[in-house]
Amino acid sequence: MLDWRRACAGLLWVCLLLMKAPAHAESALDAARVGELGVEQQAQWLAQAAASGALARLDDAQLVALFRSLDARTLPRYLQDGLSDFASCEFTMRRRERIKGKWPKRADHMLVRVTREPLRIYAKWLPDGAHAGQEIIYDDSVRPDELYGHLGGFLSIVPMWTSVNGALARAQSNHSIRELGVDAITRRFIDEGHKFAEAGITKPTNIEVKTIGGLRVLALTYETPEGQPEFYAKKEVLGLDLERPVFRTLESYDNDGNIFESVVFERIEPKHFDDLTFDPKNPDYRF
Repeated sequence: MLDWRRACAGLLWVCLLLMKAPAHAESALDAARVGELGVEQQAQWLAQAAASGALARLDDAQLVALFRSLDARTLPRYLQDGLSDFASCEFTMRRRERIKGKWPKRADHMLVRVTREPLRIYAKWLPDGAHAGQEIIYDDSVRPDELYGHLGGFLSIVPMWTSVNGALARAQSNHSIRELGVDAITRRFIDEGHKFAEAGITKPTNIEVKTIGGLRVLALTYETPEGQPEFYAKKEVLGLDLERPVFRTLESYDNDGNIFESVVFERIEPKHFDDLTFDPKNPDYRF
């Protein structure tokens, strides 16, 4: 009973904090007071502040102070709670990956449609990026171990089925097609968080506000003493969206300080798709 009352009191405090004043005053909230809340209440406050626009209205110094005051468990909880928002969505992204030691001169510019349960993906490489014109479709309910598309070279003319983990599928990315989604970075961040804690890393190495690809994000830098292969990267800079629980940008660095992955999600739109979206016979596609 006591825990229930404490939780209700904390939630009421969050609501009062958000409702107490007009927008300009709300944007000047006392970050130290939010830091006094429990993890669940902090995550709830972040969700409401992001949705209302209060988070984005904070200036750079206020944002940094706020996130420095949060419990280390709050951000993973906030992001975990928001994963369902992106279970079915369309987005555009710019992505670069170091493949076999080579950093590409041009980023891939991609349109991606994803839905889960079952996992189904359509991706198209746009004209102003690398590998323009390529298309792929993946449907876990039809062929869980294969994808269909034209992936490059003669395959850009002749679409075919190929293994999701085969040499052709990995020729342009170190990741599986199954990891192509706005939620993939969040899931990896949450999984890595357990190893961060074991290594004594409970807070970001650095917190700052940046504008990346035209997006104002809260840039959180995490750096590990061991680096690879114990961790995905020696250093990662994750750009948190200020209006939704999702990372919009990512930069990953290897043990020598070289960047090996860069991702910017330009546009994200939750959508529901029909079966034709993930059918190679869709007349809008060029298979």
